[in-house]
Amino acid sequence: MPRPYRWLILAAFVLVTLLIGWASGIVTASKIPTWYAGLAKPWFTPPRWAFPVAWTLLYIMMAVAAWRVWSGPASPARRQALGWYAVQLVFNALWTPAFFGAESPALGLAVIVPLWISVLMTLRRFGAIDRAAGWMFVPYLAWVSYATLLNATILVMNR
Repeated sequence: MPRPYRWLILAAFVLVTLLIGWASGIVTASKIPTWYAGLAKPWFTPPRWAFPVAWTLLYIMMAVAAWRVWSGPASPARRQALGWYAVQLVFNALWTPAFFGAESPALGLAVIVPLWISVLMTLRRFGAIDRAAGWMFVPYLAWVSYATLLNATILVMNR
């Protein structure tokens, strides 16, 4: 593929991935000062500003990793890896409406567990094709692991 088009594809990966995060932020914005503020939360809950910063960096790294895999030679492994990327994006997009939109830590946990699994599968598939792309998913897996613990703890504390 000609070089300028590769950069347009990278921009598309970044834009689509960031739009998913932005759409989630719309659901979250009105719930943070109301419903979420009233929940009991564990001591390890990060400050409010950490979420948009972390997610923006993670979304960019995810997009770059996907672009690196997409840029490689066509193969069934690449198709499968990008399929897992799409699956994790769907679960990622579903978590915020489940947790915040439905005001349900239980539903959030039901979504975040398959999200975690799909992130792990994406990391493994990406890493088999492009080591750097796999490593770019490590912080995302760590953050989703942390978010899973946070979600589960909020669920228990608010029963």
